[in-house]
Amino acid sequence: MQWVPMKGRGTATAGSYAYEGGALVTGWHSHEVHQIEYAIGGIVEVETPAGYYLVPPQQAIWLPAGLEHDTHLKGDVTTLSVLFEPALIPGYADRARILAVSPLMREMLVYSLRWPFADTAAEPRSERFFRTLADLVVDALAAETPLLLPTSDDPLVAAAMRYTRDHLATVTIEDVSRAVSVSERTLRRMFTASVAMSWRDYLTSARMLRAMTLLATREQTVSSTATAVGFDSQGSFTRAFTQFSGETPSSYRSRVRQGSEQPG
Repeated sequence: MQWVPMKGRGTATAGSYAYEGGALVTGWHSHEVHQIEYAIGGIVEVETPAGYYLVPPQQAIWLPAGLEHDTHLKGDVTTLSVLFEPALIPGYADRARILAVSPLMREMLVYSLRWPFADTAAEPRSERFFRTLADLVVDALAAETPLLLPTSDDPLVAAAMRYTRDHLATVTIEDVSRAVSVSERTLRRMFTASVAMSWRDYLTSARMLRAMTLLATREQTVSSTATAVGFDSQGSFTRAFTQFSGETPSSYRSRVRQGSEQPG
């Protein structure tokens, strides 16, 4: 996957491209254009200096022009991106945001593939289309979904966060402290001082965000999701998920899958 500025596209204000394939790590980079990346399937994780974002299927991430970020695509991934010249969507240039994708916005994102990013020619119909899509994006930006985890400049805390995310099914504070070679007491103190959040709260948030991603996949059940993110019982998982998201795992699963079944 290449991240290319929109120079040389004549008067075009936007373009699209899709990615379908295996795992991919882009490395830290930025673009000269705004990007909407829509997660059709698979697990998309994006790290920025301000936070670590998980993008569940049927949602999108807004990456403003100039923002340094590192994208991880895990498993069999299908994503669709639209890139906009910054003048087309003014504002919202300060940070990444997770967006709920309405059925109309989803259909327009898919339709945008008629105008690939690589094309250099602009034509009136595509310009009108992308300006309308930009209006929908602005509406979604105003109602963003707070699906992110904090990050830390402290190398030890950052390592503890990575280890925690990579072992959600079984991780304990003892495991993490051994992995980063500090005592549990020191780890707890450093974690709270760095991000104003306890390690336990970070673990809960990481588990819930991963659960939201898993529940959106067709093969995943509520029970298997609970196990995958470290819960011994479906009941305790349901209570934690409902408290975190405001809806039960079953309700969330039905809602996001209903959106994914609409024709593209």
